[in-house]
Amino acid sequence: MSDLAIGLPPLSAVRAFEAAARHGSFTRAAAELGMTQAAVSYQIKLLEERLGMPLFQRQARRVVLTEMGERLGVSVTDAFDGLRGAFAAVTETAEGVLSVQALPTFTSNWLVPRLGRFQCANPGLAVRLVTQIRMKEPQPDDCDVVIRSGNGDWPGLEAHRLMICDFTPLCGPNVFRHLGRQPRPADLLSVERIGRPEWWDRWFAAAGVAAWGAPGEALLDLGVQQFEVTAALAGNGVTMGSPVFFRRELSEGLLIQPFDLVLTDGQAHWLTYPTRRRNSRKIRLFRDWLLREAREG
Repeated sequence: MSDLAIGLPPLSAVRAFEAAARHGSFTRAAAELGMTQAAVSYQIKLLEERLGMPLFQRQARRVVLTEMGERLGVSVTDAFDGLRGAFAAVTETAEGVLSVQALPTFTSNWLVPRLGRFQCANPGLAVRLVTQIRMKEPQPDDCDVVIRSGNGDWPGLEAHRLMICDFTPLCGPNVFRHLGRQPRPADLLSVERIGRPEWWDRWFAAAGVAAWGAPGEALLDLGVQQFEVTAALAGNGVTMGSPVFFRRELSEGLLIQPFDLVLTDGQAHWLTYPTRRRNSRKIRLFRDWLLREAREG
């Protein structure tokens, strides 16, 4: 069986032919494809040898399609137009939707209240939010950008710091009244504690409260700050949380920060995306907007 019967000609040769047939010129085809005229001529010669027939008549300072060249040119141009349309449709769809993955508390308490401003500035770009408690490594293929916490060192990813991860005790008014008008850090030993044990360890140590844990003492660790603050608002105890995520509740007196001592765990929240996609227009738009929002607080 011949090579012609078992497969298509090389795509490079077909591309050169299609451009030359459309322009009626090897020179213009070469300029469009970023090739030399000699390279285009060589690719078309390969195609003609493959087909066993001439596709162009070489005349002084110009080329003219043969009868077979014209027939083939119409079909090939239609095929390439279909391909161009298909790729344009895919690109338009992909560039019209921005997929953002982020931690639940960051999403609900910081990002979502601000997203309206981004949508107003970019009405042609839809945002799809995905919340994830534990981020996958590396960056998932189905998300354009991921907002995660860590030290900013992820191979293959661009990382832009948004804000530090800080924490301090937070509670509802009823629990605060239980602590007294001028509570001391040690008074927190008398109430139920919610949140990460390691944050409590560090905060008590920084506050000068030693041996805070009692044997068998229950600690409610829900893994999501939003859930833990909700439990604290319901009067179930004092939680460790980041005040930046609960400014409204704090300003309205629904949530109280009993002490000025605020610590950081040495990590931060970062906007990340694959380095290979750093030139994506929609990612650049979101990155620039998000960094401005983070700077302005």
